[in-house]
Amino acid sequence: MIHVLATIELHPGKRDAFLTEFHQVMPAVKAEVGCIEYGPATDAATDLPQQQRLGENAVLVVEKWASLEALKAHLVAPHMLAYRERVKGLVVGSRLQILQPA
Repeated sequence: MIHVLATIELHPGKRDAFLTEFHQVMPAVKAEVGCIEYGPATDAATDLPQQQRLGENAVLVVEKWASLEALKAHLVAPHMLAYRERVKGLVVGSRLQILQPA
């Protein structure tokens, strides 16, 4: 199993539009072979001084995949290619952290 944290940086004011598109693709992703968990997250409102905030123009996607091969298949799935085309004008950039249980 692998864990993926994908930080998506968005153009100012585009987070809601991005999340709308993201939620539309989620059912297809969750139906993929090897998908264990897949969902977006944004900053929680807390008063904890340790919290590092993503900010208003970012979304963190939390993923779990059965294997690296399942993740690789996900990245080239037709619904993901179409999704990336739909959101490309909303996204400034992205960063992936691919982790394994320790």
